[in-house]
Amino acid sequence: MSSTETISTRNKGLDGWSDEAILSAFSDGQERAVAALRGAHAAIAAAAEAIADRSGERGRLVYVGAGSSGVIAALDGIELGGTFGWPDDRVVFVLANGTTLQPGLAGGPEDDVARAAAEVRALNLDASDSVIAVAASGSTPFTLAASEAARAAGALTIGIANNRGTPLLAAVDFPIFLDTGAEVIVGSTRMNAGTAQKAALNMLSTLTMIRLGAIYDGMMVNLRIENAKLRRRGVATVMQITGAGEQAAERALESAAGRIKPAVLMVHGLPPAEAERILATSKDNLRVALATLDERVR
Repeated sequence: MSSTETISTRNKGLDGWSDEAILSAFSDGQERAVAALRGAHAAIAAAAEAIADRSGERGRLVYVGAGSSGVIAALDGIELGGTFGWPDDRVVFVLANGTTLQPGLAGGPEDDVARAAAEVRALNLDASDSVIAVAASGSTPFTLAASEAARAAGALTIGIANNRGTPLLAAVDFPIFLDTGAEVIVGSTRMNAGTAQKAALNMLSTLTMIRLGAIYDGMMVNLRIENAKLRRRGVATVMQITGAGEQAAERALESAAGRIKPAVLMVHGLPPAEAERILATSKDNLRVALATLDERVR
């Protein structure tokens, strides 16, 4: 029996416990879920490096899953644009339950291996693409079939599962095992397993984006400035990096059409075209661009 389906004797009589005792059991499970990430650091780092190395200027991130695992995977992909400036047309979802959120997650679609393979083939994946498949059980037919089709097409494949030695982990290039153990509610992988999946996806995508230059000193320098709150954040980021005053940071950000990286270079005295040129030669990495600027000054 898989660990996520194991009936734990520690929870015998759970429905007769006090609210505090039940919530304590839930908290203990959530803490174990987060602790499981420690054992997966090396696997997550290796997968992030592989994605960053091959994505280039056209590689896509494809999220695959069924049920709650699919929803959790999609949540990670949805946030990549606003947080890291990752192009929306380079995020794809292959989900057993479809991409329209509505109450209820039907179980039948997770067995539709033909549709999974067909959806992946229709993407015309190649070596620049990376497929991230998530399944708590590690054996969901839809997710496994999509992963196998992606690997056959030459894409990089990453699998995240909460059971050891499962087919998904054996079928991908980079397996990530999250040892979350038995659920408080047997088989309810939206709890411990889901928490660990969400954290692992956050860590994987964020580390990837750091390696691709989307973060500088813990700040989102590819941030999309789409409202007043984000504009204030962008101005504060330019001020923090450059030491400029608020008005100078605002002017630079305006001249850079709301893009933080060129705005930083403009504060240092570069005209817009030169700021863009240095960023281009630095592969859009602000730290490299600033180092290039320092070399020029010296």
